[in-house]
Amino acid sequence: MARDDTSTFGIGGGICLTPLDAARAAEWLGDLRRAADERECRGLAAALDAGRANAEGDAARLGAVMELSPYLRGAMLQHPEWLAALQERPADQIIAERIASLSEPPAAGEGETALMARLRLVKREVSLLIALRDLFGAASPAETTASLSDLAEATVGAALRFCLTEAHRTGKIVLPHLDEPERDCGLFVLGMGKLGAGELNYSSDIDLIVFFEPAAGLVPDPMEAVETLSRIVRRLVRIVGERTGEGYVFRTDMRLRPDPGAMPLAISTDMALTYYEGSGRNWERAAMIKARPVAGDRAAGEAFLDELSPFVWRKYLDFAAIADIQDMKLRIDRHRGFDGLGIPGHNVKLGRGGIREVEFFAQTQQLISGGRSPALRQRRTDQALAALAAGGWIARDTRDELTEAYWFLRRTEHVIQMIADEQSHTLPEDEERLEEIARLAGFQDAAAFSEALLDRMRCVDRHFSQLFSDGRTERGAELPDAHAALVRLLENEEDPSGLEGLRSLGYGRVGDVARIVRSWAFGRYRATRSQAARERLSEVLPQLLAAFGQARDPDGALAAFDRFLSGLPAGVQFFALIASNPKILELLALIITSAPALRETIAARPHVFDAMLDPAFLGELPDRALLAERLAAFLADAEDYEDVLARLRIFASEQRFLVGARMLTGVVAADEAGPAFTNVADVVLEAAFAAVHAAFAERHGHVAGERMVLLGMGRLGSRELTAGSDLDLILLYDHDLEADQSEGQKPLPPTVYFARLTQRLIAALTAPMREGVLYDVDFRLRPSGNKGPLATHFEAFARYQKTEAWTWERMALTRSRPIAGDPGLCGEVVETIHAAIAEPRPADAVAGDVAEMRRRIEGAKPARGPLDMKLLPGGLIDLEFIAQWALLTERADRRLIGAPTEDVLAETDFGDRLPAEEAERLPRAMRDFTRVIQILRLGPPDVFRRDDLPAGLADRIAAALGLEAAETIEPTLAETAASVRRAFDMLLPLPTSAEGAAEPDADAESLDGEARSTKPA
Repeated sequence: MARDDTSTFGIGGGICLTPLDAARAAEWLGDLRRAADERECRGLAAALDAGRANAEGDAARLGAVMELSPYLRGAMLQHPEWLAALQERPADQIIAERIASLSEPPAAGEGETALMARLRLVKREVSLLIALRDLFGAASPAETTASLSDLAEATVGAALRFCLTEAHRTGKIVLPHLDEPERDCGLFVLGMGKLGAGELNYSSDIDLIVFFEPAAGLVPDPMEAVETLSRIVRRLVRIVGERTGEGYVFRTDMRLRPDPGAMPLAISTDMALTYYEGSGRNWERAAMIKARPVAGDRAAGEAFLDELSPFVWRKYLDFAAIADIQDMKLRIDRHRGFDGLGIPGHNVKLGRGGIREVEFFAQTQQLISGGRSPALRQRRTDQALAALAAGGWIARDTRDELTEAYWFLRRTEHVIQMIADEQSHTLPEDEERLEEIARLAGFQDAAAFSEALLDRMRCVDRHFSQLFSDGRTERGAELPDAHAALVRLLENEEDPSGLEGLRSLGYGRVGDVARIVRSWAFGRYRATRSQAARERLSEVLPQLLAAFGQARDPDGALAAFDRFLSGLPAGVQFFALIASNPKILELLALIITSAPALRETIAARPHVFDAMLDPAFLGELPDRALLAERLAAFLADAEDYEDVLARLRIFASEQRFLVGARMLTGVVAADEAGPAFTNVADVVLEAAFAAVHAAFAERHGHVAGERMVLLGMGRLGSRELTAGSDLDLILLYDHDLEADQSEGQKPLPPTVYFARLTQRLIAALTAPMREGVLYDVDFRLRPSGNKGPLATHFEAFARYQKTEAWTWERMALTRSRPIAGDPGLCGEVVETIHAAIAEPRPADAVAGDVAEMRRRIEGAKPARGPLDMKLLPGGLIDLEFIAQWALLTERADRRLIGAPTEDVLAETDFGDRLPAEEAERLPRAMRDFTRVIQILRLGPPDVFRRDDLPAGLADRIAAALGLEAAETIEPTLAETAASVRRAFDMLLPLPTSAEGAAEPDADAESLDGEARSTKPA
C-alpha cells in the first residue's frame, strides 16, 4: 500500500506497513517514546507524539515494524538515538558514513575487546537502517543486498587490519607498510557466495577463503607461514563471528576453502592452484564465479583469480557441468524433501521455484559458455541474467521474468530473516506467523502475498525445468516403455521389444543395428569406456536412435555414427551435450552422414561442436574485426609460444567448422562461405606471424629497418577459400641497406634471417600437434619458385615483376593481397603489383597466352566427372581465367585485384566481344559453381558424380541451386558450363599453332592455389 505524505524521518519510501494488531503497535510506539525520553532524544519524542494522528505516517510505519519484528523492535528500543539521527540526515547518508568509518586505520590503543564492541554496534545500527529502507520501499532489494555486502566487507577489512597490526607489533609478521597494513602483505580474503557477488542476505553467514602469497615474505620464517597466518585468520573469525554481549557482526563460514577437512585456514596460493587444477570440482568452479577479494592484499587477490581463471572458465563449452549442477540440486531436494510448490513451510531459497534455482539457471550457463564469452563472467545473478540475454543465450522475456522473480524472492527472504535475525529461508506454517511475513513484506494479507509469491515460484520452476531438459525426473526414473526397450539393447541385443523399437524407427537390419548398440556398452571405445559415459549414453540413446532413424538410410547412418564414436577421445561431454540439447541431434546426423570434413573435426576435437549452441551461430557470420577480437581474447591466457600455436589450431578448427556447419544447414548461403573461411585464415595468419616473429626475435633479434609483408595468393588472395583449401603465400621483406646481420644473441645475415623466419612460420602452420595441423601452405608462387630462398626481398620482387614475369605469373598477381605485416610496405607492395599488371603488353598476346594455358590444362587434366567444377570445360578455371584476363587487359578496374572472381566478372566491360546476355550469365555461373564446390568440399573426397554423394549433401546442393530435386543437379550444371565455355571461346579463342605461347608450362594449380602439382620455377 503506497502513501503520499512526506517523511518525518530520513528514510523515504512509499510502502505503508499494516500491523496485525494496531493497539499493540501503538503500545510499542509508547515504549519507544519513553526510551526516547530516557536517552534525551527530544526531537524523536516530539515526532512520535505528532505522528499518532497520522495512520500512514512514519511513526505508524515504525509501529508496524516494531509489532511485526522482535529483532528490529529490540534495536529501536535499545538505541532510539539511531532513529533520532534520521531527523537530521537521511538514512542512506548515515549508512555510508558508518561503513566508511570502518575503513579508517586502527585507533591507537584500541584493543580487541573494544574493536569487537565497536564493530557490533556499527553493524547493528546499519542493519536497522538498511532494514527500514527496505521495508519502507526506499531501497530496492539490489540496493539492500549491496549495502549489506559493503558492511560485511568493511567489517572484515577492519578486523584483518587489526590482526595484521597486532601480529606485526608482536614480531610474528613483518608488514611492508605499517600505515597501510593490507598493502603488499600478500595475504588476502576472498568473499564467496553472496558476499563476493555483492548481494548479501539480511541475516547471512559470510563465506570466506583466505590465501597468502609465499613470495610476499609476510612471515620471516617461511616454514612457519601457514601456522602463523592461520592463527591470524582464526583471530579474524573470532572478532567478526563470536557472539558477545553486544551480539555478533557476521557469522563466518570457512568451509568453501579447498578440502576444508585437511587444509589450514590460511592456504598458500601455490597449494591452492595445485588443488584446483588437479582436484577441483564443478561445484567449486560454480562457487568461484562469485569470488572477489574483500580484504587484505587485493592486488594479490585479483592476480590469484586471474591465474585461477582457466579452472573456472574452460576453453571449451562444459556441458558435463550442467549434469553435475542438476545432480547437486536433486540431492538438495531429496535431502530437504522439497517436492512441490506451496507457501506454508516452503523454503524460498532451496525449495522448488526458489532463489537457488535462479542462481543455478544463471551459473550453469555461465560455466558452460563463460570460457568463450567473457561477457558472461558476472558475479551478481541479475547481471549474469542480463549478460545471458545480451548475448542471445536466453530470451529477454526470460531475463525480465527471472530477474523480477529473483528480487521478489530475495526480498521475501529478507523479511523472513528480519523477524528474529535468524538465518532462515523457510516460510512459517502457522497462519498468524505467515500473516506477519505478508504484512512486513508490504501486503494487506497473507492471501495476496501467497498469490504473488506463487506466481514468481511457478515462473522460476518453469524456466529451471526447461533448462534442465529432463525436468524434475531423477536419473534412473522410469522411462516410457518404448524408450526403455531401446535402452535395454545396451544389455541384450536380442531383446524383442528393443528390436521392434528399432524396426518402428525405420531401421532395416535391426539385428545388425542392435549388435552395434550393444557393443557400445562393452566399453571398447574410449568414448564409452567410463561408467559415467555409459550412463550418459543410456540417457540419450532413444533420441539418438530416433534421429538416425530419420535418415534416408538409417542402417548406414548408424554405422557411420559408430565409426565416428570409435574415434572420439571421450564421451561424457559429448553425450551430456546431446542430452542437454536434443534438437542438435538432427544436425549431428546430417554432419555424420554427409560431411566427412566436419565429422573428422568433431571426432578429433568434439568440443568444436559445442560452439553451435552459441546463440550467435544462427544470427551472425563474424567479420574479420569480430574474429580478431575473439581470437585476441582466446590467446590472452596463453602460457607460452607452444600454447599460442595450440590455441590457434583450436580457434581455426572451431571457426572453420562453424562456417561449414552454417553452410550445411543453410544458415548462410554457400557463396558466403569463401569470405568467411578467408576471414578465419586472415586473423589466424596475422596472429601466427606475430607470434613466430616474436619468438624468433628472442633468439636472433631484429634486422635494422626490417619490414615484412605476408602476401596472400590464389584463393586466399581472392577471398575464395573452401573448407579444405591450402594457403598460397609469399613473404616479402625490406631492411636498411647497411644492415649486415641481425642484432640478437645469435645474429644472422638478413637473407638467412628472413628465410629461416619463413621456415619457422611454415612449421608453425603445418606442424602436426595434438590439435592437428593449422593450415597446409605453399610458397611456390614466389618469383624464384622452389630454387631460391623462401623469403623474397621487396626490391627483387618489384624488379622481377616489372621485367621478367610471365603472363601466368601476372595472372596469379590478380588474386593477391597483403594479409599481415608493415602497413607502409603493404602499400608499396600493392602499388608494385598494380604497376606490374599494368605493364603494357599486346592484348592479343595476353589472350593467346591465357587460352593456350587453358588448352594445356584441359589436355593434361580432363574433368573427372560432371561435378568436377574446377576442371569441367566451362567450369571454374574458365571463369577465373576470364576474370584474370579482364584485369590484365584493363577490361576490369584494377581496384578489383584481390577481389572474388564473381565481383570481377560482374564489373568487367566485355564491350562487343560478348553479347550482354552472355556476359550477365558469367557472374551467376560463378556464384552457382562456387556454391557447389563449397558444399562438395564438406563431403567425401574425390566424388564427382551426384549418385556418389551422400543424400543429405546432394539435397543441400540442390537447395543452393534453387532446384526441387537432386536429380536435376548434373543437367543444370552442364547447361551452365556449356554457356560459360561458349563465352570463353568468344573471348579467348585458342591461338593458331604459329601463335603458340612461349611461356613455361603453367597449370591450374599454379594459378588456383588449391590442388598441388608442378609449378614453374
